[in-house]
Amino acid sequence: MLKPRKRNGLKEFYFSTNTSSMRVKQYQKNSNASIYFYHKGLVKYAGVMLKGKMEVLTDQETKNMIWKTGDTMFYKKGVTDPDYCVLKFTATSGRYYCDLKTESFDVE
Repeated sequence: MLKPRKRNGLKEFYFSTNTSSMRVKQYQKNSNASIYFYHKGLVKYAGVMLKGKMEVLTDQETKNMIWKTGDTMFYKKGVTDPDYCVLKFTATSGRYYCDLKTESFDVE
């Protein structure tokens, strides 16, 4: 999956994907999800895992909100393509890793 198209702090992340994808079917059955971001520097590796819920959104307003020029490469019929949808991840907690140390936190 490509990087998030939009985010609101550490609480909400929006991704674009194909409605016909395996993940969409998975999230429709079970909305529990996690996402992971990392940065690998020359001497330091840092990462954060967020846990929460994933919603599959197909309303036109949300699709329009994250649509980008060039997306027709993936969705031939444009922003109204029925095979285009939005995954909205809402975080509830997370775990940060850096320098061999971890720290858990809640997302409010």
